Amino acid sequence: MSTQAAAKSPAKKTGGLAGVVAGQTAISAAGGAHNLEYRGYSIYDLAEQAEFEEIAYLLLYGRLPTLRELKHYKNNLKNQRDLPAALKEILERIPSDSHPMDVMRTITSFLGHLEPESKEHDQIAVANRLLALYPSALLYWWHFAHNGGLRINPVTDAEGIADHFLTLLHGRQPSALHRKAMNVSLILYAEHEFNASTFAARVIASTLSDFYSAVTGAIGALRGPLHGGANEAAMELISRFKTPGEAVSGVKSMMAQKQLIMGFGHRVYTEADPRNIVIKSWSKKLSEEAGSLALYNVSEAIEKLMWDEKKLFPNLDFYSASTYHLMGVPTSLFTPVFVMSRITGWAAHIFEQRANNKLIRPSADYTGPEKREFISVEKR
Repeated sequence: MSTQAAAKSPAKKTGGLAGVVAGQTAISAAGGAHNLEYRGYSIYDLAEQAEFEEIAYLLLYGRLPTLRELKHYKNNLKNQRDLPAALKEILERIPSDSHPMDVMRTITSFLGHLEPESKEHDQIAVANRLLALYPSALLYWWHFAHNGGLRINPVTDAEGIADHFLTLLHGRQPSALHRKAMNVSLILYAEHEFNASTFAARVIASTLSDFYSAVTGAIGALRGPLHGGANEAAMELISRFKTPGEAVSGVKSMMAQKQLIMGFGHRVYTEADPRNIVIKSWSKKLSEEAGSLALYNVSEAIEKLMWDEKKLFPNLDFYSASTYHLMGVPTSLFTPVFVMSRITGWAAHIFEQRANNKLIRPSADYTGPEKREFISVEKR
């Protein structure tokens, strides 16, 4: 269809572009018959059998690595965990009451000054550097800002990113169960087709801007509670209630006041989020390990109520909240963990956009006043 013909075709009027196909991708398929797949692989198989670094490799390089390639890739990431001195200085200047997502935005933007994208430091090198560096930079700031100016060593011997993050956060190696749970979470959050932050990254990339700008824009989109910030809002919700009964009563009251219940429903899925069943099982495992099912039971009560009353199902963010909490992750770090994972999906989409680029510039239906005569300021 020509551009002229397309412009004359009646536009499908939907809020927020829901149901509108905005492009093609070979990276992931979400919804419909595919449920959720990364480059053709079921999310269930990946979450059960793979490590996060395997998924990062799959998204960035287009295929699963061999055992030898995986070992080399993990070593490559391990060797990129340290922080430039100038970045440490910037992190120490960020106020302690800053939202960690603002810190992630600054990390990305400032690193673009120190290690700009170039022929020698190309897009795949930038993507891997951010993937390796994000946990180190985030937790360097976190400990300095919240632990009396403590300057941690941002490098660990941890084999993978999940292990590295939890080790830096708690100052000790995580249990095998926590390591696996974090790996699964990172896999589930790695990619999700044309979500808001990914689409923002593709729009920026389509202007031929640099890689860091595209990722910075994606972080800005992810920060909002209608996207990545929903896991923080879900934690705030479930932590209000001590019992399932309190939760049902409290959420009913919120619904009566037309308050938004975060962590439910999805633009792509109509009956269930396929990622939910996976993360919910890990929330239960971690609850059992902790010796208390309180948060899990409250979450289940809210889940049942929302389905019975609104036919809304929990999305990935809802049970991720209790999963992260049970691993000792502070609530304000929930969405930055999302960034640590989704950088892989964002990068893959930036690569794909650049490989067959066309400027993303949609049209809009004008709803303003009809043509008016201009009146000079003296006569108004």
